[in-house]
Amino acid sequence: MGDRVDFATARDQGDRKTGSGSGVHTSVLGSFRYRKVVTYQVFARKYRPQIFDDVLGQDHVVQTLKNAITQRRLAHAYLFVGPRGTGKTSTARILAKALNCVHGPTVTPCGVCDSCREISQGNSLDVLEIDGASNNSVDQVRELRENVRFVPVRGRYKVYIIDEVHMLTQQAFNALLKTLEEPPEHVIFVFATTEVHRVLPTILSRCQRFDLRRIPTKVIARHLGFIAEQEKVVLAPEAAEAIAVAADGGLRDAESMLDQLVAFCGDRVGESEVLEVFGLTSERVVIDLFRAIIHRKAAEALALIDRQAEAGKDLGKLLTDLLVFARHLLVYQVDAATLREEVSDAVRAALDDLRPQLTTPELLRLIQQLADTEAILKWSSNKRMHLEIGAIRAVQGLEEVGLDAVLTALEELRSGAGSPGSRLTPPAKAVRPSPVTAPLESPAPLQVTPPEISPAPASKPAPERAAKPDLSAGRPSEAGTEPAPAVDPETRKPAAEAHSEAPVEQVPASQEAVSVPSESPKDSLLEFWAKLLDEVRRRRPLILSWLEKAAPVSTEGGVLRIGFPPGQNLALESLMRANNRKFVEGLVSERLGSAYRVEGEIKEGLEPVALGAPGAEVDANEAFKRDPLIQKALEIFRAEIQVGDGL
Repeated sequence: MGDRVDFATARDQGDRKTGSGSGVHTSVLGSFRYRKVVTYQVFARKYRPQIFDDVLGQDHVVQTLKNAITQRRLAHAYLFVGPRGTGKTSTARILAKALNCVHGPTVTPCGVCDSCREISQGNSLDVLEIDGASNNSVDQVRELRENVRFVPVRGRYKVYIIDEVHMLTQQAFNALLKTLEEPPEHVIFVFATTEVHRVLPTILSRCQRFDLRRIPTKVIARHLGFIAEQEKVVLAPEAAEAIAVAADGGLRDAESMLDQLVAFCGDRVGESEVLEVFGLTSERVVIDLFRAIIHRKAAEALALIDRQAEAGKDLGKLLTDLLVFARHLLVYQVDAATLREEVSDAVRAALDDLRPQLTTPELLRLIQQLADTEAILKWSSNKRMHLEIGAIRAVQGLEEVGLDAVLTALEELRSGAGSPGSRLTPPAKAVRPSPVTAPLESPAPLQVTPPEISPAPASKPAPERAAKPDLSAGRPSEAGTEPAPAVDPETRKPAAEAHSEAPVEQVPASQEAVSVPSESPKDSLLEFWAKLLDEVRRRRPLILSWLEKAAPVSTEGGVLRIGFPPGQNLALESLMRANNRKFVEGLVSERLGSAYRVEGEIKEGLEPVALGAPGAEVDANEAFKRDPLIQKALEIFRAEIQVGDGL
């Protein structure tokens, strides 16, 4: 309670009397009249915390300070950091009372001794509260530095509480450094700030820092209910929750809002009055708008925005509330227990209902779209138009198919078409269609162990552009060692045994196993290469264009060597990338029945194997478009292929 002094000029000397029956005491001081009037005290001051147990939502700070007082481990400088209205200055005052109480140092100051009362009223000579914003010059800090030498008047400690300490100039901070590091034993500094990043690191290193958190919504709502009960005011629970949400974690803001509502409504405060006085949006409206967006009902979302705009609501606050609700849903999908003190029961029920209706990637895209709209809305003069555009874009964004969904669907299609290890029985006669005229249904993969193929006639000429790998047995290597017998890739038998009736000519060493006569072993390798290309075209057509520029060289020692003609270095490097090479190696190993490695090299005089109908050109783009897997994906996602330089 405080007193207010009014002075007025007395009109005549006969008016000097004492009023009676009015509750007002009047006396004359010279030519002035002194009137003492009982004044009103706002809720933020009347219900300010007086002991540590009254501080709400800061248990980690309170418990640390209690232990420090009990164990006599008091620091010479403390720094309280946190948003407005979270209890920084109140905690500093309670700490000063706990140190200077006649029963102290104690964690429970009595509050009735002279020291406690003077600190509570702000007129203690031992506890000096300094506003950093108005006392930020170096001269004022020098004066403070001179005063710290004097001992306390009444208590044990002289406590300097500097509020908004970040407002001090750099020169003032530097003038305080030495005193702050080694103050007299009877001096304790307590700093409070909302912008700790503006405090010099040299100051931070000399203080014990305590970060005060935003007070949970439910804690604020319960405290408002307690104040209403003490003031004989009927406060609806929905109204208390609306005030707590609008306060955004600041208890002082919530108490000031309640004070204003009591002045407006009297002894009965409902949710509608809260929304009307402060221009807030109901939680039900925010939830309905969010539902309209995720259910792709753009017209309903625009109607809700229109009603809020006509009611004079703050559309920027509406968008912020919508973003906060989306954030709540995202957190609720990950860890529902995190929100137990942050949301009301109505919001929690809505989160339970909406959680299975959106995937996390969809929700992240929605939050990003709303955040982009908020950045535009902040500086726009036509907030309604931009909010409506943002709502429509959010609806359209949810209808789009994300890249992750495309990849998942393609992977499912690929798995359904056959895993890399599947082996299907081929038809009676497998014919390789031309790449240009290939039907939509690709041929099934051939067996790993097909029947033995009869040798080709000796008179059949070899294709001029075909590579001629070395599959002959018994040819000495360049080092002079005995090579392993060549293996027929179709029969898995030695070449000499599988094709005994067609002897193989010796190949000069100078040709490096690239030129062999047109006989059965070469035809078997070319047939295997044709089947391999068919399989690549069916499973991964994007790498087909690189393989078609190459030719098989040999399959010795569990290694399939692939040759590229000069000028095809890019195709060689692309095919030899880890994922592409691994795919080809798996395909070769599957068809040959054992583990094979794939190696590529540039060969002089080597030309790619001519496969397909005579005169037919292999079109990689057309082969890619005709792939059944790609066509199924285009059908599912209602998409089309845009052919560019890279395809």
